[in-house]
Amino acid sequence: MGERFEADFRKAMRRLASAVTVVTAAHEGDHHGMTATAVTAVSDAPPSLLACVNRSAGLHDPLLASGRFCINILHADQSGIAEAFGGRRRKDERFAVGEWVTSACGLPFLREAQASIFCDVDCVTPYGSHSVVIGRISDILVAGHVAPLLYQDGRYTVGLGDGIDWVVPI
Repeated sequence: MGERFEADFRKAMRRLASAVTVVTAAHEGDHHGMTATAVTAVSDAPPSLLACVNRSAGLHDPLLASGRFCINILHADQSGIAEAFGGRRRKDERFAVGEWVTSACGLPFLREAQASIFCDVDCVTPYGSHSVVIGRISDILVAGHVAPLLYQDGRYTVGLGDGIDWVVPI
């Protein structure tokens, strides 16, 4: 395969627009989170989704140990939150960006997210440097207006939603 193949793969993936999320978990009294675009629905029977988490990420072990997580789908104006959870801030500073609250089951979630999807870990499959974590959905909070933050070609863009199918750089 080689370096050229890996470079071509990264170049191809930069063309794939993805919704930006923050995956959160709580373990032993601490909140953990990371920005992720490798999140997708798996099934509606049972309602489930998956998130790919690098095994070296600070979120990885606490998420698996706690057995639950929350996917917070970011709004178009929340690129600062994505950057904070993307590694630009220390773990203890990340939750100072945005309005975070704690659910009844102890999970941190973003009050003004497009949607917050609460999951119980149902299956974990190691693959390469990551774990593919499938979560069975236990609760969902959905905001009214659709305007997601997207990531494409190495930068954040805005999905305008509500029937408009193009993006603009921010």
